[in-house]
Amino acid sequence: MTTLDARGLKCPLPVLRARKAMKDVPAGALLTVLSSDPGSPKDFIHFCSVTGNELVESTEADGIYRFVIRKAAA
Repeated sequence: MTTLDARGLKCPLPVLRARKAMKDVPAGALLTVLSSDPGSPKDFIHFCSVTGNELVESTEADGIYRFVIRKAAA
């Protein structure tokens, strides 16, 4: 599993960095994204619906959002 640390970045940078990181993730594999931007949950829901990737998990603890995204099959 690949992890992208996007803490400290503001919208839309976490999603843009995730889009770039997904290029190196094999189909069906997972990308974990950490973000501190409170707008991230809605951004990642939209990102996954547009790209066809699956938002497997979305959690928040102490102001840090964690998203687990499964890359869509090619």
